[in-house]
Amino acid sequence: MALNEHPDEFQKLKDNPKLIPNMVSEIVRWQTPVIHMLRTALEDFELDGQRIKAGDKVVMWYLSGNRDEAVFDDPDRLRIDRPNARAHLAFGFGIHRCMGNRLAELQLKVLWEEILKRFRKVELVGDVVRLPNNFIRGIKDFPVRLHPI
Repeated sequence: MALNEHPDEFQKLKDNPKLIPNMVSEIVRWQTPVIHMLRTALEDFELDGQRIKAGDKVVMWYLSGNRDEAVFDDPDRLRIDRPNARAHLAFGFGIHRCMGNRLAELQLKVLWEEILKRFRKVELVGDVVRLPNNFIRGIKDFPVRLHPI
């Protein structure tokens, strides 16, 4: 979907397939599959002048973190050659990092290597239907037409 919406970025990818690993990170950052995560503060803490008490519920909005202007230049723009694309929080952080993150990145990398070998274009040909969910940005229907090389 992102590369259909940004054909200039898809052209960059076709011109330089070595960008695939970085493109994977950038799309994960830009799309952010997990919407939020709830945690309970274990101790009193102050974050940017906001007092958080032990027992308070804290919601982390991944999309907000992945669009942080202090971390990402022009954060709303998809840039598959973004130098710090892997600085995203989409897989969590620290002890709360997704154990399958490397596998997910590898699967996406191999998928795009194979797509670029076989197809000159993956064209979105209908409406994307999302799953009703307030936790994961899942997709139910994603109609495409594959244009062989």
